Amino acid sequence: MTTDVDVDPSNEMEAGILEAIEIIRPALQADGGDIVFNSVDADGVVTVSLVGACGTCPVSQMTLKAGVERIIMDRVPGVTEVVAAS
Repeated sequence: MTTDVDVDPSNEMEAGILEAIEIIRPALQADGGDIVFNSVDADGVVTVSLVGACGTCPVSQMTLKAGVERIIMDRVPGVTEVVAAS
């Protein structure tokens, strides 16, 4: 069966990122924080906001790089980096 609907790779990537975030979210919420997806650019750089306790935690960058980035990059092809919104 053929279809006239073209799959937009950026939307597919965004859907994968959102799914990965839903996997990560319970661990962050257990510590009083949360994560918000902001965007993904053409180079595969994902921008997120760590909020609540995670937004003010002194080790939030470690959480972002060693946890969030690793999980998203493992699950979503094309993601090159995860950065915190400034």
